[in-house]
Amino acid sequence: MAATNRKPSTTDSTTTPETETPGSDVIVVGAGPTGLLLAGDLAEAGLRVTLLERRPEALSNLTRALIVHARTLEQLDARGIADELIAGGHRLNRLRLFGDATLDPALIPSRFPFVLVTPQFEVERLLARRAREAGVTFRYGCEVLGLVQDADGVTVRVRDAQGTHQAHAAYLVGTDGVRSTIRETLGLPFPGRSAVRSLVLADVRLAQEPASPFAANSTRDAFALIASFGDGWYRVIGWDRHHRAAEDAPADFNEVRECVRLAFGSDYGMHDARWVSRFHSDERQAPEYRVGRVFLAGDAAHVHSPAGGQGMNTGLQDAANLSWKLAAVLHGHAPDSLLDSYQSERHPVGKQVLRTSGAILRLGLVHTAPAFAARALVARLVNHLRPLSRRAVRALSGIDISYPAARGAHPLAGRRAPDVRLADGSRLYELLRRGTFVLVTPADETGAVRPDTDRVAAASWASDRRTALLVRPDGYVAWATDATAPAERAAALRSALLQWTGGAIAPAETGPAGPADHVAVTS
Repeated sequence: MAATNRKPSTTDSTTTPETETPGSDVIVVGAGPTGLLLAGDLAEAGLRVTLLERRPEALSNLTRALIVHARTLEQLDARGIADELIAGGHRLNRLRLFGDATLDPALIPSRFPFVLVTPQFEVERLLARRAREAGVTFRYGCEVLGLVQDADGVTVRVRDAQGTHQAHAAYLVGTDGVRSTIRETLGLPFPGRSAVRSLVLADVRLAQEPASPFAANSTRDAFALIASFGDGWYRVIGWDRHHRAAEDAPADFNEVRECVRLAFGSDYGMHDARWVSRFHSDERQAPEYRVGRVFLAGDAAHVHSPAGGQGMNTGLQDAANLSWKLAAVLHGHAPDSLLDSYQSERHPVGKQVLRTSGAILRLGLVHTAPAFAARALVARLVNHLRPLSRRAVRALSGIDISYPAARGAHPLAGRRAPDVRLADGSRLYELLRRGTFVLVTPADETGAVRPDTDRVAAASWASDRRTALLVRPDGYVAWATDATAPAERAAALRSALLQWTGGAIAPAETGPAGPADHVAVTS
Protein backbone atom coordinates (compact mmCIF):
# COMPACT_ATOMS: atom_id res chain seq x y z
CA MET A 1 0.00 0.00 0.00
CA ALA A 2 1.24 3.49 -0.77
CA ALA A 3 2.94 5.02 2.25
CA THR A 4 1.80 8.35 3.60
CA ASN A 5 2.72 10.57 6.51
CA ARG A 6 -0.69 12.19 6.47
CA LYS A 7 -3.15 11.22 9.13
CA PRO A 8 -6.58 10.46 7.69
CA SER A 9 -9.05 12.92 9.06
CA THR A 10 -12.73 13.53 9.53
CA THR A 11 -14.83 16.53 10.35
CA ASP A 12 -16.30 17.18 13.81
CA SER A 13 -19.26 14.98 14.53
CA THR A 14 -22.72 16.43 14.82
CA THR A 15 -25.30 15.72 17.47
CA THR A 16 -27.51 14.02 14.89
CA PRO A 17 -27.60 10.24 15.45
CA GLU A 18 -25.72 8.46 12.67
CA THR A 19 -26.98 5.42 10.84
CA GLU A 20 -24.97 2.78 9.01
CA THR A 21 -25.61 2.11 5.35
CA PRO A 22 -24.83 -1.22 3.67
CA GLY A 23 -21.15 -1.69 2.86
CA SER A 24 -19.66 -1.46 -0.62
CA ASP A 25 -16.50 -2.64 -2.28
CA VAL A 26 -15.87 0.87 -3.62
CA ILE A 27 -17.40 4.26 -2.86
CA VAL A 28 -17.09 6.84 -5.63
CA VAL A 29 -17.65 10.47 -4.66
CA GLY A 30 -18.76 12.67 -7.56
CA ALA A 31 -21.14 11.81 -10.40
CA GLY A 32 -19.40 13.66 -13.21
CA PRO A 33 -18.04 11.81 -16.24
CA THR A 34 -14.99 10.45 -14.40
CA GLY A 35 -16.98 9.05 -11.50
CA LEU A 36 -19.68 7.62 -13.73
CA LEU A 37 -17.25 5.73 -15.98
CA LEU A 38 -15.32 4.40 -12.98
CA ALA A 39 -18.44 3.29 -11.13
CA GLY A 40 -19.85 1.61 -14.24
CA ASP A 41 -16.62 -0.29 -14.87
CA LEU A 42 -16.44 -1.55 -11.29
CA ALA A 43 -20.09 -2.62 -11.23
CA GLU A 44 -19.73 -4.45 -14.55
CA ALA A 45 -16.80 -6.29 -12.95
CA GLY A 46 -19.23 -7.62 -10.35
CA LEU A 47 -18.35 -5.27 -7.49
CA ARG A 48 -20.71 -3.45 -5.13
CA VAL A 49 -20.40 0.26 -5.90
CA THR A 50 -22.00 3.28 -4.24
CA LEU A 51 -21.81 6.63 -6.01
CA LEU A 52 -22.30 9.73 -3.84
CA GLU A 53 -23.21 13.05 -5.45
CA ARG A 54 -23.85 16.35 -3.70
CA ARG A 55 -26.19 17.67 -6.41
CA PRO A 56 -29.87 16.73 -6.47
CA GLU A 57 -30.64 14.16 -9.12
CA ALA A 58 -32.87 16.51 -11.15
CA LEU A 59 -30.29 19.32 -11.33
CA SER A 60 -28.80 19.65 -14.83
CA ASN A 61 -25.02 19.80 -14.83
CA LEU A 62 -24.27 22.46 -17.46
CA THR A 63 -20.48 22.42 -17.50
CA ARG A 64 -17.74 23.68 -19.77
CA ALA A 65 -16.58 20.46 -21.45
CA LEU A 66 -17.68 19.97 -25.05
CA ILE A 67 -14.82 18.12 -26.79
CA VAL A 68 -14.35 14.35 -26.91
CA HIS A 69 -11.03 13.28 -28.41
CA ALA A 70 -10.17 10.11 -30.31
CA ARG A 71 -8.54 8.20 -27.44
CA THR A 72 -11.54 8.86 -25.21
CA LEU A 73 -13.87 7.66 -27.99
CA GLU A 74 -11.82 4.46 -28.11
CA GLN A 75 -12.33 4.01 -24.38
CA LEU A 76 -16.06 4.61 -24.79
CA ASP A 77 -16.07 2.17 -27.72
CA ALA A 78 -14.62 -0.46 -25.37
CA ARG A 79 -17.74 0.15 -23.26
CA GLY A 80 -20.19 -0.02 -26.15
CA ILE A 81 -21.41 3.60 -26.10
CA ALA A 82 -19.14 5.51 -28.51
CA ASP A 83 -21.32 5.11 -31.59
CA GLU A 84 -24.43 6.35 -29.77
CA LEU A 85 -22.56 9.39 -28.47
CA ILE A 86 -21.19 10.17 -31.93
CA ALA A 87 -24.65 9.91 -33.49
CA GLY A 88 -25.87 12.80 -31.34
CA GLY A 89 -22.76 14.95 -31.68
CA HIS A 90 -20.94 16.88 -34.37
CA ARG A 91 -17.72 15.65 -36.00
CA LEU A 92 -14.99 18.16 -36.66
CA ASN A 93 -12.57 17.28 -39.43
CA ARG A 94 -10.53 20.48 -39.10
CA LEU A 95 -9.44 22.53 -36.11
CA ARG A 96 -8.67 26.14 -36.95
CA LEU A 97 -6.62 27.83 -34.25
CA PHE A 98 -5.51 31.43 -34.01
CA GLY A 99 -6.09 32.48 -37.58
CA ASP A 100 -3.83 30.35 -39.74
CA ALA A 101 -2.96 27.21 -37.79
CA THR A 102 -5.06 24.22 -38.85
CA LEU A 103 -4.91 20.75 -37.34
CA ASP A 104 -6.10 17.74 -39.35
CA PRO A 105 -7.65 14.96 -37.22
CA ALA A 106 -7.53 12.68 -40.27
CA LEU A 107 -3.88 12.14 -39.30
CA ILE A 108 -5.01 10.27 -36.16
CA PRO A 109 -4.52 6.49 -36.63
CA SER A 110 -7.84 5.52 -35.08
CA ARG A 111 -11.35 4.41 -35.92
CA PHE A 112 -12.24 7.95 -34.84
CA PRO A 113 -10.14 10.34 -36.97
CA PHE A 114 -12.08 13.42 -35.91
CA VAL A 115 -12.92 15.56 -32.89
CA LEU A 116 -16.43 15.14 -31.50
CA VAL A 117 -18.29 18.18 -30.21
CA THR A 118 -21.04 17.21 -27.79
CA PRO A 119 -22.27 18.64 -24.49
CA GLN A 120 -20.80 17.08 -21.37
CA PHE A 121 -24.27 16.21 -20.13
CA GLU A 122 -24.67 13.84 -23.11
CA VAL A 123 -21.52 12.00 -22.06
CA GLU A 124 -22.87 11.86 -18.51
CA ARG A 125 -26.28 10.63 -19.67
CA LEU A 126 -24.84 7.59 -21.43
CA LEU A 127 -22.39 6.79 -18.66
CA ALA A 128 -25.10 7.15 -15.99
CA ARG A 129 -27.41 4.80 -17.89
CA ARG A 130 -24.63 2.23 -18.19
CA ALA A 131 -23.77 2.54 -14.48
CA ARG A 132 -27.41 2.04 -13.44
CA GLU A 133 -27.79 -0.98 -15.69
CA ALA A 134 -24.64 -2.45 -14.14
CA GLY A 135 -26.10 -2.08 -10.63
CA VAL A 136 -24.39 1.02 -9.21
CA THR A 137 -26.20 2.45 -6.18
CA PHE A 138 -26.73 6.19 -6.74
CA ARG A 139 -27.16 8.49 -3.75
CA TYR A 140 -27.84 12.09 -4.73
CA GLY A 141 -28.05 15.03 -2.37
CA CYS A 142 -25.25 13.59 -0.22
CA GLU A 143 -22.66 15.93 1.27
CA VAL A 144 -19.42 14.27 2.38
CA LEU A 145 -18.46 15.43 5.87
CA GLY A 146 -15.23 13.51 6.28
CA LEU A 147 -13.59 10.11 6.23
CA VAL A 148 -11.32 7.79 8.17
CA GLN A 149 -9.40 4.82 6.87
CA ASP A 150 -7.55 1.86 8.32
CA ALA A 151 -6.05 -1.39 7.08
CA ASP A 152 -9.50 -2.83 6.36
CA GLY A 153 -11.15 0.00 4.45
CA VAL A 154 -12.58 3.51 4.42
CA THR A 155 -15.51 4.90 6.39
CA VAL A 156 -17.08 8.07 5.03
CA ARG A 157 -19.57 10.31 6.80
CA VAL A 158 -22.29 11.86 4.66
CA ARG A 159 -25.27 14.08 5.28
CA ASP A 160 -28.47 13.97 3.26
CA ALA A 161 -32.09 14.95 3.74
CA GLN A 162 -32.61 12.09 6.21
CA GLY A 163 -29.67 12.99 8.44
CA THR A 164 -26.08 11.89 8.91
CA HIS A 165 -24.89 8.46 7.85
CA GLN A 166 -21.76 6.37 7.74
CA ALA A 167 -20.82 4.22 4.77
CA HIS A 168 -17.95 1.75 4.55
CA ALA A 169 -16.00 0.38 1.60
CA ALA A 170 -12.68 -1.30 0.89
CA TYR A 171 -11.62 1.67 -1.26
CA LEU A 172 -12.86 5.18 -2.01
CA VAL A 173 -12.26 7.33 -5.09
CA GLY A 174 -12.75 11.09 -5.05
CA THR A 175 -13.94 12.36 -8.42
CA ASP A 176 -15.58 15.39 -6.84
CA GLY A 177 -14.05 18.16 -8.90
CA VAL A 178 -11.66 21.05 -8.49
CA ARG A 179 -12.96 21.89 -5.00
CA SER A 180 -12.71 18.26 -3.93
CA THR A 181 -13.81 17.59 -0.36
CA ILE A 182 -11.95 14.26 -0.51
CA ARG A 183 -8.67 15.92 -1.46
CA GLU A 184 -9.05 18.55 1.26
CA THR A 185 -9.95 15.93 3.88
CA LEU A 186 -6.78 14.02 3.02
CA GLY A 187 -4.78 17.20 3.55
CA LEU A 188 -3.34 17.08 0.05
CA PRO A 189 -2.15 20.38 -1.42
CA PHE A 190 -3.29 21.50 -4.86
CA PRO A 191 -0.38 23.59 -6.09
CA GLY A 192 -0.59 25.68 -9.21
CA ARG A 193 -1.95 29.01 -10.29
CA SER A 194 -4.82 30.77 -11.94
CA ALA A 195 -4.17 30.69 -15.67
CA VAL A 196 -6.79 33.20 -16.76
CA ARG A 197 -9.60 34.97 -14.92
CA SER A 198 -13.04 36.16 -15.91
CA LEU A 199 -13.73 33.95 -18.89
CA VAL A 200 -17.31 34.02 -20.12
CA LEU A 201 -19.10 31.26 -21.95
CA ALA A 202 -22.50 30.73 -23.45
CA ASP A 203 -24.51 28.47 -25.74
CA VAL A 204 -25.99 30.66 -28.46
CA ARG A 205 -27.44 30.75 -31.94
CA LEU A 206 -25.77 32.67 -34.78
CA ALA A 207 -27.38 34.47 -37.68
CA GLN A 208 -24.26 34.03 -39.84
CA GLU A 209 -22.36 30.76 -39.99
CA PRO A 210 -18.60 31.08 -39.21
CA ALA A 211 -16.08 29.92 -41.80
CA SER A 212 -15.17 26.92 -39.64
CA PRO A 213 -17.32 24.86 -37.23
CA PHE A 214 -14.49 25.12 -34.70
CA ALA A 215 -12.33 28.21 -34.51
CA ALA A 216 -10.25 30.04 -31.94
CA ASN A 217 -8.72 33.46 -32.46
CA SER A 218 -7.27 36.32 -30.49
CA THR A 219 -6.22 39.92 -30.94
CA ARG A 220 -4.50 42.40 -28.69
CA ASP A 221 -7.87 42.99 -27.01
CA ALA A 222 -9.62 39.65 -26.70
CA PHE A 223 -9.67 35.90 -27.13
CA ALA A 224 -12.67 33.82 -28.29
CA LEU A 225 -13.54 30.27 -29.28
CA ILE A 226 -16.58 29.18 -31.28
CA ALA A 227 -17.60 25.52 -31.63
CA SER A 228 -20.67 24.19 -33.42
CA PHE A 229 -22.78 21.46 -31.84
CA GLY A 230 -24.11 20.71 -35.33
CA ASP A 231 -27.74 21.43 -34.43
CA GLY A 232 -27.78 25.21 -34.81
CA TRP A 233 -26.32 25.86 -31.35
CA TYR A 234 -22.77 27.08 -30.74
CA ARG A 235 -20.62 27.05 -27.64
CA VAL A 236 -18.77 30.36 -27.26
CA ILE A 237 -15.94 31.11 -24.81
CA GLY A 238 -14.53 34.61 -24.59
CA TRP A 239 -12.07 36.76 -22.65
CA ASP A 240 -11.69 40.53 -22.82
CA ARG A 241 -8.26 41.77 -21.79
CA HIS A 242 -9.63 45.15 -20.77
CA HIS A 243 -12.74 43.96 -18.95
CA ARG A 244 -11.98 41.46 -16.20
CA ALA A 245 -14.98 41.37 -13.93
CA ALA A 246 -14.90 39.79 -10.50
CA GLU A 247 -15.41 36.04 -10.44
CA ASP A 248 -18.77 36.39 -8.71
CA ALA A 249 -20.02 39.11 -11.07
CA PRO A 250 -23.02 38.05 -13.16
CA ALA A 251 -22.11 37.08 -16.71
CA ASP A 252 -23.73 39.23 -19.37
CA PHE A 253 -24.72 38.13 -22.88
CA ASN A 254 -23.47 41.42 -24.33
CA GLU A 255 -20.07 40.75 -22.78
CA VAL A 256 -19.88 37.42 -24.61
CA ARG A 257 -20.90 39.06 -27.87
CA GLU A 258 -18.28 41.79 -27.48
CA CYS A 259 -15.49 39.25 -26.86
CA VAL A 260 -16.37 37.46 -30.10
CA ARG A 261 -16.54 40.72 -32.03
CA LEU A 262 -13.13 41.83 -30.76
CA ALA A 263 -11.51 38.46 -31.50
CA PHE A 264 -13.11 37.66 -34.88
CA GLY A 265 -14.21 41.06 -36.17
CA SER A 266 -17.86 39.97 -36.08
CA ASP A 267 -20.34 38.64 -33.56
CA TYR A 268 -22.03 36.58 -36.34
CA GLY A 269 -25.44 37.90 -35.35
CA MET A 270 -25.33 36.13 -31.99
CA HIS A 271 -28.75 35.71 -30.33
CA ASP A 272 -30.93 33.53 -28.08
CA ALA A 273 -28.39 32.50 -25.45
CA ARG A 274 -29.78 29.50 -23.57
CA TRP A 275 -27.30 30.02 -20.73
CA VAL A 276 -24.40 32.32 -19.86
CA SER A 277 -21.74 31.77 -17.22
CA ARG A 278 -18.47 33.17 -15.90
CA PHE A 279 -15.50 31.17 -14.68
CA HIS A 280 -11.78 31.34 -14.18
CA SER A 281 -9.30 28.71 -15.28
CA ASP A 282 -6.69 27.19 -12.97
CA GLU A 283 -3.68 25.01 -13.67
CA ARG A 284 -3.18 22.72 -10.67
CA GLN A 285 -2.21 19.16 -9.85
CA ALA A 286 -2.21 17.16 -6.63
CA PRO A 287 1.22 15.63 -5.87
CA GLU A 288 -0.32 12.28 -4.98
CA TYR A 289 -3.26 10.49 -6.56
CA ARG A 290 -3.29 7.81 -3.84
CA VAL A 291 -3.30 8.08 -0.06
CA GLY A 292 -3.75 4.62 1.44
CA ARG A 293 -7.13 3.32 0.33
CA VAL A 294 -8.29 6.63 -1.12
CA PHE A 295 -7.69 7.79 -4.70
CA LEU A 296 -8.24 10.99 -6.65
CA ALA A 297 -9.23 11.17 -10.31
CA GLY A 298 -10.36 13.79 -12.80
CA ASP A 299 -10.53 17.43 -11.71
CA ALA A 300 -10.03 16.41 -8.08
CA ALA A 301 -6.50 15.36 -9.07
CA HIS A 302 -5.68 17.86 -11.83
CA VAL A 303 -7.29 20.85 -13.48
CA HIS A 304 -6.21 22.49 -16.74
CA SER A 305 -7.07 25.44 -18.90
CA PRO A 306 -9.91 24.75 -21.38
CA ALA A 307 -7.48 25.18 -24.29
CA GLY A 308 -7.30 21.92 -26.22
CA GLY A 309 -10.41 20.47 -24.59
CA GLN A 310 -8.42 17.89 -22.64
CA GLY A 311 -9.85 18.18 -19.11
CA MET A 312 -12.82 15.79 -19.27
CA ASN A 313 -10.89 13.46 -21.58
CA THR A 314 -8.01 13.15 -19.12
CA GLY A 315 -10.41 12.40 -16.28
CA LEU A 316 -12.19 9.66 -18.23
CA GLN A 317 -8.85 8.05 -19.01
CA ASP A 318 -7.90 8.26 -15.31
CA ALA A 319 -11.02 6.23 -14.58
CA ALA A 320 -10.25 3.66 -17.28
CA ASN A 321 -6.76 3.19 -15.86
CA LEU A 322 -7.87 2.80 -12.25
CA SER A 323 -11.04 0.72 -12.60
CA TRP A 324 -9.54 -2.54 -13.84
CA LYS A 325 -6.79 -2.36 -11.22
CA LEU A 326 -9.26 -1.94 -8.38
CA ALA A 327 -11.31 -4.83 -9.76
CA ALA A 328 -8.25 -7.08 -10.03
CA VAL A 329 -7.19 -6.36 -6.45
CA LEU A 330 -10.68 -6.72 -4.97
CA HIS A 331 -11.22 -10.03 -6.77
CA GLY A 332 -7.89 -11.30 -5.43
CA HIS A 333 -6.25 -11.54 -8.84
CA ALA A 334 -3.52 -8.97 -8.14
CA PRO A 335 -1.68 -7.60 -5.09
CA ASP A 336 -2.54 -4.22 -3.62
CA SER A 337 0.77 -2.90 -4.99
CA LEU A 338 -0.76 -2.89 -8.49
CA LEU A 339 -2.74 0.17 -7.38
CA ASP A 340 0.49 2.13 -6.98
CA SER A 341 0.87 2.05 -10.77
CA TYR A 342 -2.12 4.38 -11.04
CA GLN A 343 0.10 7.15 -9.65
CA SER A 344 3.14 6.24 -11.73
CA GLU A 345 1.14 6.01 -14.96
CA ARG A 346 -1.44 8.79 -14.67
CA HIS A 347 0.38 11.53 -12.75
CA PRO A 348 2.89 12.12 -15.60
CA VAL A 349 -0.01 12.27 -18.06
CA GLY A 350 -1.75 14.94 -15.96
CA LYS A 351 1.49 16.90 -15.83
CA GLN A 352 1.90 16.71 -19.61
CA VAL A 353 -1.67 17.86 -20.20
CA LEU A 354 -1.00 20.85 -17.94
CA ARG A 355 1.96 21.77 -20.13
CA THR A 356 0.11 21.24 -23.41
CA SER A 357 -3.07 23.09 -22.51
CA GLY A 358 -1.04 25.86 -20.89
CA ALA A 359 1.06 26.34 -24.01
CA ILE A 360 -2.05 26.54 -26.22
CA LEU A 361 -3.63 29.05 -23.85
CA ARG A 362 -0.57 31.26 -23.83
CA LEU A 363 -0.46 31.23 -27.61
CA GLY A 364 -4.03 32.46 -27.57
CA LEU A 365 -3.41 35.27 -25.10
CA VAL A 366 -0.38 36.91 -26.69
CA HIS A 367 -0.67 40.66 -27.19
CA THR A 368 2.71 42.03 -28.28
CA ALA A 369 3.98 42.34 -31.85
CA PRO A 370 6.91 39.92 -31.33
CA ALA A 371 4.58 37.37 -29.75
CA PHE A 372 2.13 37.61 -32.65
CA ALA A 373 5.03 37.09 -35.07
CA ALA A 374 6.19 34.02 -33.15
CA ARG A 375 2.67 32.61 -33.15
CA ALA A 376 2.37 33.13 -36.90
CA LEU A 377 5.63 31.24 -37.36
CA VAL A 378 4.34 28.34 -35.28
CA ALA A 379 1.17 28.27 -37.40
CA ARG A 380 3.18 28.09 -40.63
CA LEU A 381 5.34 25.28 -39.28
CA VAL A 382 2.30 23.26 -38.17
CA ASN A 383 0.59 23.77 -41.53
CA HIS A 384 3.56 22.90 -43.72
CA LEU A 385 5.55 20.31 -41.77
CA ARG A 386 3.44 17.18 -41.85
CA PRO A 387 5.44 15.32 -39.13
CA LEU A 388 4.94 18.26 -36.79
CA SER A 389 1.24 18.48 -37.63
CA ARG A 390 0.84 14.74 -37.09
CA ARG A 391 2.63 14.90 -33.75
CA ALA A 392 0.52 17.84 -32.57
CA VAL A 393 -2.85 16.31 -33.43
CA ARG A 394 -1.91 12.89 -32.01
CA ALA A 395 -0.75 14.46 -28.75
CA LEU A 396 -3.95 16.50 -28.46
CA SER A 397 -6.12 13.45 -29.17
CA GLY A 398 -4.46 11.30 -26.48
CA ILE A 399 -3.51 8.64 -29.02
CA ASP A 400 0.21 9.02 -28.25
CA ILE A 401 -0.13 8.47 -24.49
CA SER A 402 1.96 5.53 -23.31
CA TYR A 403 2.95 4.15 -19.92
CA PRO A 404 6.35 3.12 -18.51
CA ALA A 405 7.47 -0.42 -19.26
CA ALA A 406 10.01 -2.60 -17.53
CA ARG A 407 13.59 -2.55 -18.75
CA GLY A 408 14.01 -5.03 -21.58
CA ALA A 409 10.28 -5.21 -22.32
CA HIS A 410 8.98 -5.49 -25.89
CA PRO A 411 8.75 -2.08 -27.66
CA LEU A 412 4.95 -2.34 -27.68
CA ALA A 413 4.67 -2.74 -23.91
CA GLY A 414 2.94 0.26 -22.31
CA ARG A 415 1.70 1.62 -25.63
CA ARG A 416 -1.89 2.02 -26.76
CA ALA A 417 -3.21 -1.02 -28.57
CA PRO A 418 -4.76 -0.05 -31.93
CA ASP A 419 -8.22 -1.35 -32.73
CA VAL A 420 -7.09 -4.21 -34.95
CA ARG A 421 -9.32 -6.58 -36.86
CA LEU A 422 -9.44 -10.12 -35.48
CA ALA A 423 -9.73 -13.41 -37.33
CA ASP A 424 -13.43 -13.84 -36.51
CA GLY A 425 -14.25 -10.47 -38.10
CA SER A 426 -14.62 -8.59 -34.83
CA ARG A 427 -12.46 -5.75 -33.53
CA LEU A 428 -10.15 -5.69 -30.52
CA TYR A 429 -12.16 -2.95 -28.79
CA GLU A 430 -15.35 -4.95 -29.20
CA LEU A 431 -13.65 -7.80 -27.33
CA LEU A 432 -12.46 -5.38 -24.65
CA ARG A 433 -16.13 -4.78 -23.78
CA ARG A 434 -15.88 -7.95 -21.68
CA GLY A 435 -13.68 -6.00 -19.24
CA THR A 436 -10.91 -8.60 -19.39
CA PHE A 437 -7.40 -8.90 -20.72
CA VAL A 438 -7.23 -9.97 -24.36
CA LEU A 439 -4.56 -12.34 -25.65
CA VAL A 440 -3.99 -12.01 -29.40
CA THR A 441 -1.92 -14.68 -31.14
CA PRO A 442 -1.40 -15.95 -34.70
CA ALA A 443 -4.29 -18.02 -36.00
CA ASP A 444 -2.27 -21.27 -36.02
CA GLU A 445 -1.59 -20.89 -32.28
CA THR A 446 -5.21 -20.58 -31.20
CA GLY A 447 -5.35 -24.22 -30.14
CA ALA A 448 -1.94 -24.09 -28.50
CA VAL A 449 -2.87 -21.39 -26.01
CA ARG A 450 -6.25 -21.94 -24.40
CA PRO A 451 -7.24 -19.51 -21.66
CA ASP A 452 -9.71 -21.23 -19.34
CA THR A 453 -10.13 -18.27 -17.02
CA ASP A 454 -12.65 -15.47 -17.23
CA ARG A 455 -9.80 -13.02 -16.85
CA VAL A 456 -8.36 -13.52 -20.34
CA ALA A 457 -10.18 -13.58 -23.67
CA ALA A 458 -8.37 -15.30 -26.54
CA ALA A 459 -8.31 -14.01 -30.11
CA SER A 460 -6.14 -14.30 -33.18
CA TRP A 461 -4.89 -11.84 -35.76
CA ALA A 462 -6.83 -11.42 -38.98
CA SER A 463 -3.46 -10.80 -40.63
CA ASP A 464 -0.38 -13.04 -40.77
CA ARG A 465 1.31 -11.16 -37.92
CA ARG A 466 3.37 -13.44 -35.61
CA THR A 467 3.52 -11.23 -32.51
CA ALA A 468 1.76 -12.53 -29.40
CA LEU A 469 0.09 -9.67 -27.54
CA LEU A 470 -1.54 -9.36 -24.11
CA VAL A 471 -3.77 -6.27 -23.95
CA ARG A 472 -4.90 -4.77 -20.65
CA PRO A 473 -8.60 -4.04 -20.04
CA ASP A 474 -7.87 -0.33 -20.59
CA GLY A 475 -6.53 -0.94 -24.10
CA TYR A 476 -2.80 -0.71 -23.41
CA VAL A 477 -0.29 -3.45 -24.17
CA ALA A 478 0.79 -5.30 -21.04
CA TRP A 479 3.17 -7.71 -22.75
CA ALA A 480 4.26 -8.84 -26.20
CA THR A 481 6.75 -11.21 -27.75
CA ASP A 482 8.13 -11.91 -31.20
CA ALA A 483 9.81 -15.13 -30.09
CA THR A 484 9.42 -17.93 -32.63
CA ALA A 485 10.33 -21.05 -30.62
CA PRO A 486 7.14 -22.57 -29.12
CA ALA A 487 8.77 -23.35 -25.77
CA GLU A 488 10.18 -19.82 -25.49
CA ARG A 489 6.80 -18.26 -26.33
CA ALA A 490 5.01 -20.49 -23.83
CA ALA A 491 7.47 -19.62 -21.07
CA ALA A 492 7.16 -15.89 -21.77
CA LEU A 493 3.37 -16.11 -21.82
CA ARG A 494 3.33 -18.08 -18.57
CA SER A 495 5.36 -15.34 -16.89
CA ALA A 496 3.19 -12.55 -18.34
CA LEU A 497 -0.06 -14.15 -17.23
CA LEU A 498 1.27 -14.77 -13.74
CA GLN A 499 2.34 -11.14 -13.50
CA TRP A 500 -0.70 -9.47 -15.01
CA THR A 501 -3.70 -11.70 -14.35
CA GLY A 502 -2.76 -13.99 -11.48
CA GLY A 503 -3.32 -16.92 -13.84
CA ALA A 504 -0.82 -19.62 -14.83
CA ILE A 505 -0.02 -21.62 -17.91
CA ALA A 506 0.19 -25.37 -17.45
CA PRO A 507 0.71 -28.17 -19.99
CA ALA A 508 -2.56 -29.53 -21.31
CA GLU A 509 -3.18 -33.20 -21.94
CA THR A 510 -0.93 -34.66 -24.62
CA GLY A 511 -2.43 -34.35 -28.08
CA PRO A 512 -1.36 -34.19 -31.71
CA ALA A 513 0.53 -30.93 -31.12
CA GLY A 514 2.58 -32.41 -28.27
CA PRO A 515 2.63 -31.27 -24.65
CA ALA A 516 5.32 -28.64 -25.24
CA ASP A 517 3.25 -26.80 -27.80
CA HIS A 518 -0.22 -27.18 -26.28
CA VAL A 519 -0.84 -25.21 -23.10
CA ALA A 520 -3.88 -24.06 -21.18
CA VAL A 521 -4.38 -21.08 -18.88
CA THR A 522 -5.52 -21.98 -15.37
CA SER A 523 -6.17 -20.05 -12.19
